[in-house]
Amino acid sequence: MEHEDDPDVDEPLETPLGHVLGRESTPSEQVGPEGPGTAAGESKPVLTEEERQEQTKRMLELVAQKQREREEREEREALEREKQRRRQGQELSAARQRLQEDEMRRAAEERRREKAEELAARQRVREKIERDKAERAKKYGGSVGSRPSPPVSEPGPVPSSPSQEPPTKREYDQCRIQVRLPDGTSLTQTFRAREQLAAVRLYVELHRGEEPGGGQDPVQLLSGFPRRAFSEADMERPLQELGLVPSAVLIVAKKCPS
Repeated sequence: MEHEDDPDVDEPLETPLGHVLGRESTPSEQVGPEGPGTAAGESKPVLTEEERQEQTKRMLELVAQKQREREEREEREALEREKQRRRQGQELSAARQRLQEDEMRRAAEERRREKAEELAARQRVREKIERDKAERAKKYGGSVGSRPSPPVSEPGPVPSSPSQEPPTKREYDQCRIQVRLPDGTSLTQTFRAREQLAAVRLYVELHRGEEPGGGQDPVQLLSGFPRRAFSEADMERPLQELGLVPSAVLIVAKKCPS
């Protein structure tokens, strides 16, 4: 034989790993349990009962931790929403309080303005009365100026001797006068009890509407009941003395030319 003189001819024949005599090894036989090179006959290691319990325990702990984290996150979000709701409530309450304060301030300013306008109107009425008195005194040569002397002396004893009046009688400082105009409308105003009737007439002349012709005729004041026409001399007398306190209804009529 041609190889009988080889040095290793007497050594036993070794079969290559992973090979079977007469066939090539397949790729699956070259893959081991941890990758290539592992034999096909070998399998993954089997977990023991304790290892499976430990693995299950770790999984449960991980799930519980995730659950706690989610609950903590939801609790923080709910707390933040509550804080935001409280802030919005406080801002809304502050806005309502500012609105109320503004309304109260505007109402106070409106009352002060109305009071100032009323005082100014009363001042204009008093000035007009003084001018009318001066004009009548100048026109009648001082005879009209001597008329107010009786009213000045007459109301004086009323407060100075209260013991002579009945106990049930009450003193009024103001009186409410309602004036009915010829067109059916009415005016209502409060005067001081010691103001003259001329103040009422002047108030009517200032607040009644204009006549169709554009001018205003002189007016005469009448009492409702008992029926009474007030004269020029009555214009200088206080409302208290004329029995128009605490309230009265007067009728406006066109003054007949004398």
